[in-house]
Amino acid sequence: MRPSERGFALVAVLLVLGLLGIIGAEFAYSMRLEASAMRSWRDGMSAAHLAEAGVEQGLRELAGEGYYSSIAFDGQLTFYRQQDRAVLPRLARTRVRLGPGEFSYRITDEQARLNVNTTPAPRLDKLLECLGVDKINRDQIVDSIQDWRDPNDEHRLNGAESDDHYLKLPVPYRAKNANIESINELLQIKGVTAALFEGDDRRPGLRDVLTARAPGSPNINTAGPVVFCAMGVEAAQISAVMQTRLETPYVNPPGNISGFVARSDTFRIDADGLIEGRPRASVTAIARRQNTTTSGAQGNAVIILEWSGVR
Repeated sequence: MRPSERGFALVAVLLVLGLLGIIGAEFAYSMRLEASAMRSWRDGMSAAHLAEAGVEQGLRELAGEGYYSSIAFDGQLTFYRQQDRAVLPRLARTRVRLGPGEFSYRITDEQARLNVNTTPAPRLDKLLECLGVDKINRDQIVDSIQDWRDPNDEHRLNGAESDDHYLKLPVPYRAKNANIESINELLQIKGVTAALFEGDDRRPGLRDVLTARAPGSPNINTAGPVVFCAMGVEAAQISAVMQTRLETPYVNPPGNISGFVARSDTFRIDADGLIEGRPRASVTAIARRQNTTTSGAQGNAVIILEWSGVR
């Protein structure tokens, strides 16, 4: 074999080896990518089941003999017996170990919020004012909420209906023209931003002060300062009420504060599924207790009103 032919053979061999190396590296990368995707899917499924377990544990608390509820010193909702208003022990709510991970959940009183479907427009405006929303945005949000709920297609001065606003959006949709069924619908209404809906460390969001599920008046034992403000309660009275209920829940609202009740049967459970200490899935459930006995000794039946899926 001539030297030129031997050189060509060597180059050919090197090219084949290089090609095999590239194919091997690509195969190894694909295997790592597929394994990573499988781990992510597995962790997501595990976290979803863990979050659901958190909801189930929250439902166990609601099904107990608790009659009154109030906010304790640590900010957590606490249940009390009817007869002596004794504190009922809580189940573990934070970083509960289960199988491949952990779950955490928080119970809040849905009746600590104002019902968006039954609250008059002036009170909605006052609520937004108490949240620090300026007048222009308040007018837009209040009018748009009413337009979203009313059965016609004529928008109010600062509101929005299907033809003049929602159908012109990049992803068009129609105004519901019926009562709000889930508070998450607010995110579809003109003027409601994600920041206003979720809130931050400085102020609660609309999801914390409005509800579409709780009937009747807000609960004086669980309502927050913004709801008291929207109901026209003075700052000094708000402070006094919140201090008093830390010691023991009110059986009846004090005579100088109107528009409140002292107990609730509708609650919200926000649960997280954690893998390696990090939240990987969340579930929100709204549940209502039924057939509460006079003594509370036999516990409560609980039904799910709303379930916001795993995310």
